[in-house]
Amino acid sequence: MKKDGKLAAFWRKDATRTVMASLISILIGLVVGAVVILVTGLTSESLSLKSAWEGIQLMVLGLFSTGREAGTLTFGFNGTNIGNMLFRATPLILTGLSVAVAFKTGLFNIGAPGQYLAGTAATLFIALEIPSSVVPPWIIWILAFLGGMAAGAAWGAIPGMLKAFLNINEVLACIMTNWIAANVVTWVFDVSNLKNVVENTKTGYIYKTTYNNVQTPKLGLDKLFPGSQVNGGIIIAIVLAILVYIMLTKTTFGYELKACGANRYAAKYAGIKDKRSIVLSMAIAGALAAAAGSLYYLSGNTEFYWSTYQSLPDAGFTGIPVALLAANNPIGVIFTAMFMSMLDIAGLQLTNLTAYNEYITDVIIAVIVYLSAFSLVIKMWISGRKKRAAAPAEPTAEPEADKAETEPAPEQTGETAAQKDAAEAGKEASEQ
Repeated sequence: MKKDGKLAAFWRKDATRTVMASLISILIGLVVGAVVILVTGLTSESLSLKSAWEGIQLMVLGLFSTGREAGTLTFGFNGTNIGNMLFRATPLILTGLSVAVAFKTGLFNIGAPGQYLAGTAATLFIALEIPSSVVPPWIIWILAFLGGMAAGAAWGAIPGMLKAFLNINEVLACIMTNWIAANVVTWVFDVSNLKNVVENTKTGYIYKTTYNNVQTPKLGLDKLFPGSQVNGGIIIAIVLAILVYIMLTKTTFGYELKACGANRYAAKYAGIKDKRSIVLSMAIAGALAAAAGSLYYLSGNTEFYWSTYQSLPDAGFTGIPVALLAANNPIGVIFTAMFMSMLDIAGLQLTNLTAYNEYITDVIIAVIVYLSAFSLVIKMWISGRKKRAAAPAEPTAEPEADKAETEPAPEQTGETAAQKDAAEAGKEASEQ
């Protein structure tokens, strides 16, 4: 009986239902992807049922694909694929955190692409303009990383201030700042001397940071995952995710942000500075999105295409489904970002080893994102099933409860609970 009670309590937890809703979204997305592959394989003259089965295998296990042997797909530990997955997950963790932090304050940070660009521009200028012959490269790296985060924070604070002081919708403000950033970054690099003129065909790109001997250290990860792009950036991203989790759940400042997100006016009545919380939330979100761009281009093996006025970086927008799938939990963001990166690697394996196109994984991601937006509905569905399963046991307990309590008792209990909540809220507000 005790075990059943513990199991029932486990299922009643909101965190359990949230995880289940995300897993169901992922499962349905994978099933839809498998159906698309199967239908394409059966209806195309150049494909077959065998190729469809191989496509489904790669969709699920592409991260561990080791190629073909005698025409048959082989699977095992693939250090290159896993390392590249971690490398691709690094910016997604940070853009996902950017969106999640803003969500916690009741804001929708669709401005992560612009903040990403602002951080990238500041990072590259610092990393390439300070001569490594004068300043040690590791100091330049720190300055470039922190400078990028500062630029992103400043750019993120703009829609935050517009929301806080003028009540301008942050989505509209973020969309405008995205395209302003894209055009400003294009202009700044166009008039700079950082365009790659050493390699004749790459003047549309900025020099890699290794041109100035600056790059993120590998920290031994290149030995664990040989042949991949992975570096210490993934460790920095995970540490930042943990710090954000601690900030939101263990500090007064995090409580203020969440209280403001739950009800801005109630938080203000309780003594919380709502305008400050909104601006700081967007500044932190901007710093995290900028850190994504900084770490990606400080790796030393990536090139920045400087003419960005016609497009925005995908990593900024991908942070939205990463945060949604993780239910805005900073620790969950780590795993959902890795899952999204795993799908990217699976898409590449589909292209390299079969006749399928890698964009099938985009269909899977789209379905997962669509379902993650309905996570509340899925959680309610799960709750309904659990209640129906527990229904036969409830009638036996109700008569005893009715005998033990009189009718006025629930009203008194409700009043007492409300008084306690008000007292606790007043106490926390006075402490803050």
